[in-house]
Amino acid sequence: MSIRGITGTLRGWLRAIAREFAKFGSVGAIAFVITTLLFNLFRHLEIGPVTSITVATVIATTFSYFANRHWTFQHRERSGLRREYVLFFGLNGVGLVITQLFIVASHYGLGYNGKIADNVAMVLGTGAATVFRFWSYRRWVFVPGPSATSQSAEAPLTLPSTDLAAQPVQGPSGAPLGYAAPIRPVR
Repeated sequence: MSIRGITGTLRGWLRAIAREFAKFGSVGAIAFVITTLLFNLFRHLEIGPVTSITVATVIATTFSYFANRHWTFQHRERSGLRREYVLFFGLNGVGLVITQLFIVASHYGLGYNGKIADNVAMVLGTGAATVFRFWSYRRWVFVPGPSATSQSAEAPLTLPSTDLAAQPVQGPSGAPLGYAAPIRPVR
């Protein structure tokens, strides 16, 4: 196996992860807009802030689950609506706690009490929570298909054979990632 073949395979795997993460980010951005719009609508209707954010978050998280299930992670095995949905909500709760930890550490621990500091902490916490959510959804909610049962999400890449034709590449989840560059024999 040449270095070119390995780097081609790695590039294909990274492109697939980047594509999946971009879809995941798009869904998250839309869910954020849904939450914000619904929260402000409910507040305009004079519903309390805690009730407003709770209902808005549940609706946005439900949208997020279905968009991720049927678009971002559509190539992954289905393991049951109830199981996936409960895990999805639970892991979103962990993500919320991660974000809150950043805000609490900044606001109360470091004493940065201004609105800008709170927003910076919220953005940093949301970023950390987003990475956690992406990793945890791939690991526990939207599990790899049966063709990848012998490989975990952290397993090494499946490398192509050494013939001269471009070879299909599979990532750790077993999902097809595209084709690796042909590997030329050393002469």
